[in-house]
Amino acid sequence: MLRKIALFFRRRKKMGEINPDEIFIDSSNLPEFDVHQFEGRLEQPITRRTIGFVAICFLIVGGVFISRFWLLQIHHGEAYAEQSEINRLRNTDIFSNRGVILDRNGIELASNALFEATSDFARRVYAPIKGISHLVGYIKYPTKDNSGFYFRTNYVGEDGLEKVYNDVLSGENGVRIVEIDARGKVQSQNVVRPPIDGESITLTIDSRLQDKIYRIMATTSADYGFTGGTVAIMDVRNGDLLSLVSFPEFDSTKLAEGDREAIREYQNDSKTPFLNRAVSGLFTPGSIMKPIVAMGALSEGIIDPQKKIESTGSISIPNPYFPDKPTVFKDWKAHGWVDMRHALAVSSDVYFYAIGGGFEDQRGIGIANVEKYIRMFGLGEKTGINLSQETEGIIPNPEWKEKIFNGDIWRVGDTYNTSIGQYGLQFTPIQIVRYVAAIANGGILVTPSLVHDDENPTKKIPLKKEHFDIVREGMRLAVTEGTAAGIHVPYVAVAGKTGTAQIGTTKQLVNSWSVGFFPYDNPTYAFVVLMERGAQSNTIGATYVMRQLLDWMNANTPEYLQ
Repeated sequence: MLRKIALFFRRRKKMGEINPDEIFIDSSNLPEFDVHQFEGRLEQPITRRTIGFVAICFLIVGGVFISRFWLLQIHHGEAYAEQSEINRLRNTDIFSNRGVILDRNGIELASNALFEATSDFARRVYAPIKGISHLVGYIKYPTKDNSGFYFRTNYVGEDGLEKVYNDVLSGENGVRIVEIDARGKVQSQNVVRPPIDGESITLTIDSRLQDKIYRIMATTSADYGFTGGTVAIMDVRNGDLLSLVSFPEFDSTKLAEGDREAIREYQNDSKTPFLNRAVSGLFTPGSIMKPIVAMGALSEGIIDPQKKIESTGSISIPNPYFPDKPTVFKDWKAHGWVDMRHALAVSSDVYFYAIGGGFEDQRGIGIANVEKYIRMFGLGEKTGINLSQETEGIIPNPEWKEKIFNGDIWRVGDTYNTSIGQYGLQFTPIQIVRYVAAIANGGILVTPSLVHDDENPTKKIPLKKEHFDIVREGMRLAVTEGTAAGIHVPYVAVAGKTGTAQIGTTKQLVNSWSVGFFPYDNPTYAFVVLMERGAQSNTIGATYVMRQLLDWMNANTPEYLQ
């Protein structure tokens, strides 16, 4: 090392004077240098390569900033300027009020109210009247997302007339422009389009009747073990429904507010409160079908209405498979000799077995004609009522049996049972009241309606007036001296027909029916009462409900009995 230093100085001597900072110092010989303070270290200049690399990095970063600036300020500048203006001037909805639903007397069944001053829209208020929920239905409210913006800006009808007449009841929201500053505070606001409220609708029903009928059915069901029921009262002249009640029902307010606990209880209730029994429930009709079979027999000319058939309590027909064991078809009691009017009055099964399927010397109209006349009175098809979820019904025939019972053939016993309203027959109560109205008004099928001033199409049944007269006389006898004597009242003449339809595999349960019309001499209203799934031994049923209703109407709404 010393040799190198000496050589360095010799060379430097030739070159000239040596500066002190040009002398290499051997740090190993000078341990006192503090290397951490850069003492005794060599300093080298930055290379061109390093400088070039740093310059390239700066150029890339600068290029990114310049291109982003060009995109924001030049290429998309106009769009962002417009968006900025929108952010500064925000459009908000002014919620319209939904139309009010009124009964025929102007009582509000569904209206609106603002419960909080901070609410953006009115809440729906349903009247605390029993028996209206299935008719009125319920709605869904406008709804915000998690960010506080409305993704549903309108009321939506979910069931009943709220759903069917949603377009009528819905209004049109208005628009308000709100100016906000950078901090989101409102600076000013102006209405540019005021809201338009929805139209109100007036129903044909009387809410007083709805409430009373529901309470009568609820009490009868609790006292006598029925699971549900329905009542319909319809104007036979135009189809306007004075009342349409389904028991049990739900609370419209709880469904509209989304009460989960209440909804869960309804869903788990074996009495199915969500089912509108009047238009969606299918029920075996029983003996209330006998007036139709009578009309068919008269029209087909197979029997004189004065001819009497004896009921000893049953009939027997040969069994081709077991000759010593004839098939027995029972009457509900031995009625003796009855003509058509009295057969309707006492509801003789044997009489209708004979004119429906034939027996001994009495020819029957046969299953094809039984089906023909049942359909003629509008049964097994939708009535066209202005409610959703209406069902059609079932009319058994040979093709139906072959399909349902794996190729089994139709037998005369099937015709017998169909002729008295049993076997596979199933209809809705609204279809039943429509058919009874056609008996009352002389053969006009009207369309049931719940909304005042709606156009109700009609259809003429091509049957003779004298045949309608005979059947009506038989139904009047049923009230004065027959099975419907429970509605024989002094203040109005009623014509009626009862029915008890056995249901279930053991036939221990029954549907109890009472149908008819009033006043008898000048029919105005037809009615149907159904009490569902009561005990077979029970003597209290639909007629009992109708009697209580008539008594109440006589005291509170006598105008309907005139």
